[in-house]
Amino acid sequence: MEEKKQFLCGVVEGFYGRPWSMDQRKVLFQWMQNWGLNTYLYGPKDDLKHRLLWREVYSPEEESQLRTLIVEAKSRGLKFVYALSPGQDIVFSSSCDLTLLKRKLRQVSDLGCQAFAILFDDIDHSMCQADSEAFSSFAHAQVTVTNEIYRFLGEPPVFLFCPTEYCGSLCSPSVSKSPYLQTVGEDLLPNITVVWTGSKVISRKLSVDCLAEVESVLQRPPLIWDNLHANDYDSRRLFLGPFKGREPQLKSHLRGLLLNPNCEFEANYIPLHTLGSWHRTGKEERKDEECDYCSDRALSAALRDWMEELNQPLQAGRQSSRADQRSAPTSRCKTPDRPDCPSTLRGTSTVAKLPVFPLNSSSPPSSPPTKVKGERELREGEKRRPNQPSQPNQQPPGSKNGAPSGGGKGQKAQGRALCSGKGLLSESQVRLLVGLHYLPHEHGPSAQKLLQDLTWLKTNCHLVSTSGKKAPPQKSDEWRGRASRFLSLCEDIAQLHCSVVGGANRAVLYDLYPYVWDLRNMALVAKAFICWLDGRVLSDSSALGTWRNCFHWCGKSSGADLLGVDSEPWVFKGGVSGEVQMLLPIGSSSELFTHPPPLFPTSRLYNIRPYHSKDKVELYRMVRQLHLRTQGGQESSAAHPDVIGDRCLGPCLALCPEYSFILEDELGVCGCVLGILDVRSFAKRCQASWMPAMRDKYPAKGGNAYPNTQDLIRLMEEDQGEYPDSLLYHFPSQLRLDALPELVDISVSRTLLTALLTALKANGSQGVFCEVQPTDRQRLEFLTKMGFLEILRGEARSREGVVLGRLL
Repeated sequence: MEEKKQFLCGVVEGFYGRPWSMDQRKVLFQWMQNWGLNTYLYGPKDDLKHRLLWREVYSPEEESQLRTLIVEAKSRGLKFVYALSPGQDIVFSSSCDLTLLKRKLRQVSDLGCQAFAILFDDIDHSMCQADSEAFSSFAHAQVTVTNEIYRFLGEPPVFLFCPTEYCGSLCSPSVSKSPYLQTVGEDLLPNITVVWTGSKVISRKLSVDCLAEVESVLQRPPLIWDNLHANDYDSRRLFLGPFKGREPQLKSHLRGLLLNPNCEFEANYIPLHTLGSWHRTGKEERKDEECDYCSDRALSAALRDWMEELNQPLQAGRQSSRADQRSAPTSRCKTPDRPDCPSTLRGTSTVAKLPVFPLNSSSPPSSPPTKVKGERELREGEKRRPNQPSQPNQQPPGSKNGAPSGGGKGQKAQGRALCSGKGLLSESQVRLLVGLHYLPHEHGPSAQKLLQDLTWLKTNCHLVSTSGKKAPPQKSDEWRGRASRFLSLCEDIAQLHCSVVGGANRAVLYDLYPYVWDLRNMALVAKAFICWLDGRVLSDSSALGTWRNCFHWCGKSSGADLLGVDSEPWVFKGGVSGEVQMLLPIGSSSELFTHPPPLFPTSRLYNIRPYHSKDKVELYRMVRQLHLRTQGGQESSAAHPDVIGDRCLGPCLALCPEYSFILEDELGVCGCVLGILDVRSFAKRCQASWMPAMRDKYPAKGGNAYPNTQDLIRLMEEDQGEYPDSLLYHFPSQLRLDALPELVDISVSRTLLTALLTALKANGSQGVFCEVQPTDRQRLEFLTKMGFLEILRGEARSREGVVLGRLL
């Protein structure tokens, strides 16, 4: 009887996606013991023998794994609940299926398990003909089978039943009037506990009134399966925030509460730590002012403890003994988009196979030698690149006084030491990490500030527009001051990415890297865009000016507006990254922002910013080196050093520099991308000013003449050849990719190109094209992944080439 009265509080491993490893679960049990939690429910959706192949018994090897897990849980004082999900294809009236169900649960019972759960969530309500003839309703069929299994297992003290209508929004027509729930409440044996998620699948809050209603219909207090931190419905979201929105007073209306957390194991330290604080509220002798649960106070305590974990040299899937030695501290979710995974009990004595990243030049690689060698050679080549006076975190040459420059505070340069080796994450960085990946219905302070500033800067960009009515100095200064703070926060995000990659804790890196990397890339684009707006966005008086249409760039609603109070979090996907994306002019083009992280991450700091005139020398040197590489390193000694730069970069840098973006790292400039807003007007200006200047620079005759200058002039003229009106009508803008960098992290190249597309769209372009040689397969593949499609062959012009375009 005492066991029945115990409030069940702990963890349910019930998400869609790769199940946790055996070693991770053992670490979980250590955490739970330390934090006062008492129950673990095993029910990963992608364990084949839990759901899809529920009829199959476990092999001897799997039995051994499961027995070890059950024994480990008991040794930690935890209740191990084994869950089975037969609902997808069970025939309720079939004696054969019932026998197989009993066999499976008897096998687990013989391994020492004494608590069970039968789950009928996320399945179709329809019944086969045989079941329709045998049972009066779907609920009647489920309850009949569940009652028989409960009796077969000897009426265990803990036995859970998950209904198909497991939250208020799934009940028809309502919780109090649902025939399904009424049948469950009336016919399910009274000592079987019913699982409930609240008013929604992912409930923002749990109220006493809502729980009282469902308790009345079910005729018993429910157990909450809490999806607050579940992230299996959105591959771009992670939830590191505290347990929140559930008052401890709810316990008197509940049988228990189990948290279904993030798929990524290491991301659950704070959620489970704060759940333990919530559970212990009222049990411990404390001062009066601390007797109530406070999520902020619980978060601070969890952060202090997590800092120790984050800076330990832990390998993926393994933990040091420190977690065991420390004393206790003072979805069922729809639309899963994670890949399918095999049974978690098959060969999972170590973490599932993942690429072992050679994350920086100081960490010994354990990946295939050929790839590692390629990366090392590239790094050595990068190290040989001369340093530039313009560093990523310094003010670029030519920037205005007080204007956003793409750089940040000078003291941040000192933090680069973290990026060259394994350093420690600071408390401010960890708070930033948590704030950017907070809760499904709520952003943390840093994320709120990021989104608010970006929204304000976008809305008020007319204050710094070009060729328009000049704004009062105090207004433009206000814009630039706020922009400077926004850029500083973007730099903090880039530094956070660098520190996570270069940190000592590989286990945390494996789980958090895709999210930190995604947000880093988004911050790079947003930062470049804000830098570009100042003095470059066209005013309303311009023919192509669109600043008054800022809200049309991405629609009038933010992610928070789209969500609403009553919506599930998957209505708007992407979290902070998704909301920043939707605030950009091309935010609706998902293919520009969603792509897999690199196999070989790098902790190098990158920066993307608008071009300045002093960059020209370095860009000419870079494009010349790229050209020499394609020519086998040979160059005529008589060739003019500017030939390649003048042909590839010169026209854009001279006539429309406002659509050129620079990529730089700690060693200086490492790439650029060039754009032309209006090809028609650009071609006219080129013939009027650029080509005469080139003829003067490279005369056909005379003492200063260079060989093949006539060929060079001819090629330049062909480069500015005419394109058909049918092309320019839909694609008025052009990209020049001659100097895109070759980087280990190809995503930086994509981010660089995205920054340019953002600027072109902001100034009114409706489409952009790029001409690529058919033999350049790498560039063709790159552009195709960025949403470009072949629209024209080179026969329409004097030389061959494939024209790729995309609408904006």
